[in-house]
Amino acid sequence: MNVNLAERWAELPDLLAGHVLLSLSAILVGLAISLPLGIHAAGRPRLAGGVLNAASVVQTIPGLALLALMVPLLGGTIGYAPAFLALMLYSILPILRNTIVGLQGVDPVVREAARGIGMTLRESLWQVELPLALPVIVAGLRTAVVWVVGAATLATPVGASSLGNYIFAGLQTRNWLSVLFGCLFATGLAIVLDQMIRLLEVAARDRRRGLATGVGVALASLLVVTVAPRFIDFDPGRGANTGPAQGAVANSLADQRVVIGAKAFTEQYILGALLETRLEEAGARVDRRDNLGSTIAFDALRTNEIDVYIDYSGTIWATVMNRPEPINRYAMLAEMTGWLYAEHDILALGGLGFENAYGFAMARERAAALGVESLADLSRVADGLTVGGDAEVFSRPEWVMTRDTYDLGAMQTRAMDAAFMYGAVRDEQVDMISAYTTDGRIAAFDLLVLADPQSVLPPYDAVILLSPEAAANPALVGTLSDLVGAIDDTAMREANRLVDLDRQTPDQAAAWLDHLLRDLDGDGP
Repeated sequence: MNVNLAERWAELPDLLAGHVLLSLSAILVGLAISLPLGIHAAGRPRLAGGVLNAASVVQTIPGLALLALMVPLLGGTIGYAPAFLALMLYSILPILRNTIVGLQGVDPVVREAARGIGMTLRESLWQVELPLALPVIVAGLRTAVVWVVGAATLATPVGASSLGNYIFAGLQTRNWLSVLFGCLFATGLAIVLDQMIRLLEVAARDRRRGLATGVGVALASLLVVTVAPRFIDFDPGRGANTGPAQGAVANSLADQRVVIGAKAFTEQYILGALLETRLEEAGARVDRRDNLGSTIAFDALRTNEIDVYIDYSGTIWATVMNRPEPINRYAMLAEMTGWLYAEHDILALGGLGFENAYGFAMARERAAALGVESLADLSRVADGLTVGGDAEVFSRPEWVMTRDTYDLGAMQTRAMDAAFMYGAVRDEQVDMISAYTTDGRIAAFDLLVLADPQSVLPPYDAVILLSPEAAANPALVGTLSDLVGAIDDTAMREANRLVDLDRQTPDQAAAWLDHLLRDLDGDGP
């Protein structure tokens, strides 16, 4: 627990800085757009209705979906840019709506009185109408702040650093201290900003210049304390792919910057940490982009936003190449390798040596009670059974083909986070789950992976992928080549078990795996 707590505190400065920078920039730009637009539209009912409807449409899009949509719209760019754009759009509606409502709610008699004493329209707006509407406008701003600070935790899957990193990683590794850190600090940040805005409203209403100055100093201090540590060790290469690791021919990785991507589950965190260890030993400066979605990770690699990540042959085959049916394992690797290089200049360096395939698993006692040993046996008992899976699996071709081939359409599907699937099937909350075959909880929970007699499920060899620029660096290729064929299913399953069941961190599991590989190579201590 002490190690876990120390690691969480060590991560806090960078994650909090990213969250504050992202949230405040989105809110300030949203305010700069919404306030003038609201003032202009308040006296024009038709325009007001149009802009409010447009802003409302954006608001109806789920936050995570809006963030993900920004990545392809920005040409595959991940990180700060898509997250900022999505959160800025999210901030507009409450400020815009309250500005229009506040100004339209000013008593017409007050406006006439202002004009009656000789005020121009501009003077009436700034000296009478806006002060009267200020409480309503500020209420909209406070709502926007709470929304944006909360939604910023969802920026993690698009590669933006935020307090959401704690939550996404904690859920996947069942590290509840990490989840608690993310929730507490995000909530605390929202409360602090909300109260600062309230005090600014009081200062403006009561014309208390000292209070306004104090709040301004407090806000500036918050920015300095949270954001400044990120720039103390300012790295001119940070946030941009520069240096020999991105295309220049070099004999060494010394002081080169390499960006590693990883998806949002235990195995990917461990493998990302293993890649980081090997590259840092070779002298590289490593940045990590964890918790990426499958398509986001691939697009980031294709556009050189990340240099390397580990994907699975079946995922590339079905999701990226859009091939309808699986083929032989080795033929798939060969065809996938050629296609990636021909179409995107991406280098598939080679398989790590293990396969983490989709498999459908049941509690062994439940399977015995139903008389089920394979997917083919399920059709006669499918009616009334429930299959659980991660949020992605039921939209993938693997499930569609499995369902149609084995006549499982009567089964109910139940999407859930991968961290909860195994406990759900063990505790009979669902009858079957879409398991990952290298997960240590399969054996620990006494689950039976059902046979696939029709070979519907494709192979899923773990493969090291390098971006077009990274593939041109022989030092990077050489360093990572040592991992090709080095990890078998047993080793990967044990590393996953250390995190999922023994509550070790992914870094600790990666260190164990690295030590094992060196011993096998004869390079260990």
